Amino acid sequence: MIILIFLCHNLSKLVDKVNNMMRRHATEQTAIFFSVSKWVFLSSMIGIVIGATVTLFLKILVYSEASRSLLPFDFYYLLPVALVLSVWLTKTFAPTAEGHGTEKVISAVHKDDGKIDVSVIPVKTLTTVLTIFAGGSVGKEGPGAQIGAGMASLISGLLKFNKQDRKKLVICGISAGFATVFGTPIAGAIFGVEVLIIGVIMYDVLLPSFIAGFAAFTTAQFLGIEYTYYDLHFVENVSLDISLILKVILAGLFFGFVSDIVITSISQTHSYIKSIPVSTYIKAFVGGAIIVGLTMILGKQYIGLGLGTIADALSQHPADYTNIHWYTFILKTIFTSLSLGAGGSGGVVTPIFYIGATSGNFFGSIVAPDHISLFAALGFVSVVAATTNTPIASTIMAVELFGIDIAHYAALSAVISFLISGHRSIFSSQILAMKKSEMLSMKIGEEVENINISLEEYEINKIDKFKRKLRKKKK
Repeated sequence: MIILIFLCHNLSKLVDKVNNMMRRHATEQTAIFFSVSKWVFLSSMIGIVIGATVTLFLKILVYSEASRSLLPFDFYYLLPVALVLSVWLTKTFAPTAEGHGTEKVISAVHKDDGKIDVSVIPVKTLTTVLTIFAGGSVGKEGPGAQIGAGMASLISGLLKFNKQDRKKLVICGISAGFATVFGTPIAGAIFGVEVLIIGVIMYDVLLPSFIAGFAAFTTAQFLGIEYTYYDLHFVENVSLDISLILKVILAGLFFGFVSDIVITSISQTHSYIKSIPVSTYIKAFVGGAIIVGLTMILGKQYIGLGLGTIADALSQHPADYTNIHWYTFILKTIFTSLSLGAGGSGGVVTPIFYIGATSGNFFGSIVAPDHISLFAALGFVSVVAATTNTPIASTIMAVELFGIDIAHYAALSAVISFLISGHRSIFSSQILAMKKSEMLSMKIGEEVENINISLEEYEINKIDKFKRKLRKKKK
């Protein structure tokens, strides 16, 4: 009898425990279901709105470029005036619209909980169109991200979202903007999440970002955007080969150094021009005039978006890239640095595509003449991976643009270039959450522009011991 009472008591406790577990499980699953449903709906709606808004921006841009033929002179002669007007519009109506867009969005997410002034949307659209129309060497993805984030912030404000939800929705806006401009919804969505913090992907925003990216991309296609700037579907046979793998490793190192040059050139040019003690408008006009002069000497291939040159660099036919020289990527870096430093408005990733593809074309022509288009494609994604610290998004972009056959080579090259470029970024507001080498000492959690890097103490001791040994040998 005692044993039976004991068993009944324990069985009763077990039943209670199971019931509690089931209630907790049901509560957890119900909460997750409603949370997922909420963000599926919100991210779908924000994706559609941003897809439509960024499509309008892209269509205005296409129309403005087509209208260049109406001018009685070369369009780039207008660049000094366009830069002055761009600076005036930005300073007067939306100071946060300055520069290449993505940088300001990252800063807003980290410092202002995603709050963005709504005036950024029309001002960024107009100034970017002006800059690109007149031949400024800038891109359209940064403004797309800033417009997308601005729309998300506006909608968050109208719906009275709390800070956490607004920040989450703004990140979705970044992904949707990138996906609409890139024409690569998966890579665009990953890029919007990965670009915020170096070494960390915010998994809680991953699903909404994917959905927003797909919704924006689909909306843009429905509204008539065609992603056929150049033929990027990879057709070359790139099966695994040991000698080719070694060349890809060398390419990753090369693209890392190219990325370092790009980051340094753009940041130092901006700092130098900013330090000149004259009016911003004078600097914009003179900067534009210098670009006009360089264009008259060197040709038009270094101004504007440069999509034609990118297509030539990636071409399978040698006749298409005869005008691409070993120094083409260097000149594009100079033109982009001057355009942004002088006050031009626009993104920086499209010029980086140009720099990556042309530097890869040059590298391939030296190291692997039979695989020039492969190395141009690797440069296209690897320099983006290194300058923006987004190796995962860049690898996925390679698959979306060039096909699955390039995936293993793209991953290898992108990660190596990402590491070799160091703890620097084209976006100085990125937050560092990892060290790229265990030999270095730095404070994690700082913005890239504020980090101080030094050798770890034990590495310093190793160097000191080595120096003492050398001195003893000399004696």
